Amino acid sequence: MAALAIVVVVGVVFRKSGASLIWYDEVASILLAWLTYYGAALAALHRAHIGMPTLVERMKGTTRTVVVLFGEVCTIAFFGVLAWAGIRVLSVLGGTTLVSLPSVPMSLAQSVIPIGAILFITAQLLSIPDVLAGGGVEDDGDSSSGTSGRDVAPADGGADA
Repeated sequence: MAALAIVVVVGVVFRKSGASLIWYDEVASILLAWLTYYGAALAALHRAHIGMPTLVERMKGTTRTVVVLFGEVCTIAFFGVLAWAGIRVLSVLGGTTLVSLPSVPMSLAQSVIPIGAILFITAQLLSIPDVLAGGGVEDDGDSSSGTSGRDVAPADGGADA
């Protein structure tokens, strides 16, 4: 994210000064794709990706286990196909390079597809035990409302005893 922010700021400064960088658009696009894929893998590790956790949390017993495992199989299968397709893309790209930076191989830019997919699969596999146990998203100690039990005002309006 920091690299993308720096590239965008540098690109804007150079463009405003009348000396546009030829590589700016291509590099910024690649960095955005990397941020998206690697961010998705990080979100998967924390079970913060798109899902229906409330529905699954309300289920009990075998039904819950079957639904969780079915969802995991579908997700892992999708990202398995994505990793396979990404590897195929890398083999097709061969010796091509970025248009604006001929010293950078296109395979480096596109490597995010299989690597991101494999990281997502790994994150899913690592978090399955917690989901099956009923934990779902990792708890970092903060509740979603921003308060914990210690921070709630007393029922008597805050008067000390």
